[in-house]
Amino acid sequence: MNRIIKVGIAAFAMAATVSGYAKEVEAEEEGPVGWTAVCVGLATPVQLPWGLDRWDVFGIDFNVFYSDAPLMYGIDVGGLCALTRDDMMGIKVSGLLNFACSDVYGLRATLGMNFCGQTVYGMEAGMLGFRDSIYGLDVEFLGSAQRKMCGMQVGGLANISAIESYGLSIAGITNLAKTSYGLQLSAAFNMTDELHGAQIAIVNYADECVSGFQIGLVNIIMSNRIKVLPIVNGYF
Repeated sequence: MNRIIKVGIAAFAMAATVSGYAKEVEAEEEGPVGWTAVCVGLATPVQLPWGLDRWDVFGIDFNVFYSDAPLMYGIDVGGLCALTRDDMMGIKVSGLLNFACSDVYGLRATLGMNFCGQTVYGMEAGMLGFRDSIYGLDVEFLGSAQRKMCGMQVGGLANISAIESYGLSIAGITNLAKTSYGLQLSAAFNMTDELHGAQIAIVNYADECVSGFQIGLVNIIMSNRIKVLPIVNGYF
């Protein structure tokens, strides 16, 4: 197992508990009892309409502390946590945690963590991000981890893509991707097994540069005859 996969596994281990809970939630779900256009309350199921946390919402869901719905199409606000057990489409805002077991389409924002068990299509903003894949824009104060990123990602410390990164990846410290298509831009260190594009940082590392170049103080391409060069290195 190569070093990028090891780093990816370490990052996803941080979300292992949350991911396990997502699977339990899906396994326990018996299906919705109905749907509603407006859901308001303190914390699911203490809400109107009253009942179990099994109301699909097509409209607005607002709970002061905790919001939970099987299917959410519209605007979802949870003071601390907002959870969707099936697909979510629209806008989701919470104080500490946005949690989705299935796909997300739209915008999610939180002061804490954005978690998605499957794929995000749209935009996310928060402190930390964990998901299977993301297509769109991702801005996290500390950073993000996923298997595949396609679009633009900004992390205060690090961005990690265990398989592929397509597009622009910007980090305060480091970008890590097994295969990078596009630009890795960071203040300190970029690393990829296979580079198709560009790396800009103080130190850049690639096992192989299929096409593209590196700009930095130290540039390393292990497959090149001259493996280490200052200022600029690239495909020869």
